[in-house]
Amino acid sequence: MSTRTDSGEIDPVIESRDQLIAAFAKGEKPKDRWRIGTEHEKFVYAKDDHHAPSYGESGGIHTLLIGLTRYGWSPVFEGENIIALSGADGTVSLEPAGQLELSGAPLDNLHQTFGETQRHLEQVRYVGEMLGLGFLGLGMWPDKRRDELPIMPKGRYDIMLRHMPRVGSLGLDMMLRTCTIQTNLDYGSEADMVQKFRVSLALQPLATALFANSPFTEGRPNGFLSYRSHIWSDTDAARTGMLPFVFEDGFGYERYADYALDVPMYFVYREGRYIDAAGLSFRDFLDGRLSVLPGEKPTEKDWEDHLSTAFPEVRLKSFLEMRGADGGPADRITALPAFWVGLLYDQGALDAAWDLVKDWSMADRQALRDAAPRLALNAPLPGGRTLRDIAGQVLEIARGGLKARARMDDAGRDETEYLAPLDDIAASGVTHAERLLARYHGEWAGDLGRVYADESY
Repeated sequence: MSTRTDSGEIDPVIESRDQLIAAFAKGEKPKDRWRIGTEHEKFVYAKDDHHAPSYGESGGIHTLLIGLTRYGWSPVFEGENIIALSGADGTVSLEPAGQLELSGAPLDNLHQTFGETQRHLEQVRYVGEMLGLGFLGLGMWPDKRRDELPIMPKGRYDIMLRHMPRVGSLGLDMMLRTCTIQTNLDYGSEADMVQKFRVSLALQPLATALFANSPFTEGRPNGFLSYRSHIWSDTDAARTGMLPFVFEDGFGYERYADYALDVPMYFVYREGRYIDAAGLSFRDFLDGRLSVLPGEKPTEKDWEDHLSTAFPEVRLKSFLEMRGADGGPADRITALPAFWVGLLYDQGALDAAWDLVKDWSMADRQALRDAAPRLALNAPLPGGRTLRDIAGQVLEIARGGLKARARMDDAGRDETEYLAPLDDIAASGVTHAERLLARYHGEWAGDLGRVYADESY
């Protein structure tokens, strides 16, 4: 989740609806400036007993952040607490229960993404070794109850933790017990954004299936392959889901702005603190009628903050965020942007992907979204097929898109190599979650503690 800081820059007050829409138009870039931003979270645990360390305990999360400053990261404070780090490779931040996230820098190619990921994992492993900490690559804590998890000292999390139980039964699990991999991608125009949004939203269940990696809850199989994805179905209906309006005629920046205005607020950030505005209306804020800040109107930064509190399967800010994948092994971290860059950054690939999904009805898309968390590649498609039946085809489209980009590393290899983990899953039809379940019932003999040795970075 976003880390808010006081930048000291001028923050214009929103005087017109046009400013809301302009926030999206400002994201438009020519193709040669399209970049790749990759975010990945991992669970932090103590190696001696596998507990999730608190912020303040000896050798805990605060100490981990301090340890990472040896690599040139600069502390970001909220009050007296270090709650993030900033540096050349982006931002290291904390999810609500101490999940450690790298929000990577905007990069030109996937070889750079791979290098950034390797640097980050080497850094956390080195500091973790000194502190007795390990880092687990799964989509959900496999064995932790909510009440066993710490809470990080970030003001927005206090507000969200109070609000979540009012609007869904699984929102606290989303905050405390899940990890994801995401990628953020650019668009060149409003029409380009619309096509990319539609393709990525329709195919987000395929990403969920290919990256399914959360089959355990509190020490036992939970009946899902991506329980992390299922959690979003009962987190907060007002800010999640498949957004049917994206596929309607006339969709564009203005329609998404209308959607975001209808998403209830969480907070307003003023002078280093978060003001609880949970459930209030940003439309009222625009009119100067927000009860917690009477007479005050929002700024452009307030709108940016508000956009970060909507959690649909694909999210629009000044770029598009792909949000369907579980956290997982290191090779999946570059595989996710490889999948989406291949599909979305070459026009021929984008057109081919749209041809594949354009005839699906909204009911078809919703049914697929509902089935993928439990069935993964066996989720049914219209016409009697399954996701597995198109997985290889979609990967071939992505491969063609990456080849067309022709971004080579020093050895002359293009970006297609990063699709290899997904090729294996698509060909076998067996997700990482299913492999973990086979080990749980087989060589692990029901001992889920084995997951720490086998699935840590």
